[in-house]
Amino acid sequence: MSNPPEQNDRPKRSYRLGRRAKSRDLTRQRIVDAAIELHSSVGPARTTVAQIAERAGVQRHTYYAHFPDEWDLLLACSGTALGRDPLPDPARLGALPKGPTRLREGLSQFYDWFARNEGQAGCVLRDAEYHDPTRHIVALRMAPVFAAAASVMGEDLGRRATALLGVALDFSCWRALAGSCSPDEAAALMADAIMLIDG
Repeated sequence: MSNPPEQNDRPKRSYRLGRRAKSRDLTRQRIVDAAIELHSSVGPARTTVAQIAERAGVQRHTYYAHFPDEWDLLLACSGTALGRDPLPDPARLGALPKGPTRLREGLSQFYDWFARNEGQAGCVLRDAEYHDPTRHIVALRMAPVFAAAASVMGEDLGRRATALLGVALDFSCWRALAGSCSPDEAAALMADAIMLIDG
């Protein structure tokens, strides 16, 4: 005696549902990748839904089915980008000796990250100055890491040296130095300046 039809249909139905879910995930990832590329070239504030949809090869209604509002998209993009290339871990810096060694290594790690992500970091941090959603995503995803790094790297530093460390950790400081210094050279230069002020 054969099984009831509905039981025979279950494996096929599960397979179809699995294929649909995989297709949805791939479409979502294409949208996120397209948005990250645009955020890294024109910036989040200047990126439009039409641009993302065109680059991802989807219709606008498909885009909105995955990302009903801009915040959802920014969460996905920032999570994906930082998952692929995370910011340096401040906790690991705490294992290094305080002072110039920790400063040089910490700044070198952040400057290496800036160098690898110059386009994206430059556009995102620029737009965060005037675009509220971008400012909020930077405050959520990046600011806590930089604050923790400043605290760990600045342990036992005086007020003036701590202020200069804040400048050294700024993307614009690295960019100003990048034209004439490697990340390691720039890190050593700023670490020496911080220790000189602290001395």
